[in-house]
Amino acid sequence: MSHYDLTDFEWGVIQPLLPNKPRGVPRVDDRRVLNGIFPVLRTGAPWRALPEGYGPYTTCHNRVVRWRRSGVFDRIMSAMTEAYDADWLRRSIEEAGAVPNLPSMRHRHRKACFSKTLYQERNRIERCFNKIKHFPRIATRYEKARLKRPSHAQARRNQNPDQKL
Repeated sequence: MSHYDLTDFEWGVIQPLLPNKPRGVPRVDDRRVLNGIFPVLRTGAPWRALPEGYGPYTTCHNRVVRWRRSGVFDRIMSAMTEAYDADWLRRSIEEAGAVPNLPSMRHRHRKACFSKTLYQERNRIERCFNKIKHFPRIATRYEKARLKRPSHAQARRNQNPDQKL
């Protein structure tokens, strides 16, 4: 297991936030792809430097581009920042049949029931998402900038449309 690989607990948190639209050819394992994406995004290394154990680098790169366009990373980041003391969140948790375990803010007149042990488990989730926040390629939108530039072959084709490449 690499330093950046997701633990079982972290994977259990992220997996429900990923798209699940089975169509065509079966997708490569999302967990393996994410484990391949994280070190590249964290270090800024080129995709070609991705170790073979994570599968083809093109798969990881394409998944980052597709998930960025469809807002998957935004959903993951949003899920992590919204998990604080809020009435709507408490109601939503209760409607789902669970008991919210969030410490009450100081300004609350009526304090909610709270378990420090369960809250520490929740903190593990937050630390998982904190790992994701430290990937500079997501923050700088590097992949989006690269999509706008034509490839070398496209540029040559545009200059000499009659020439065969």
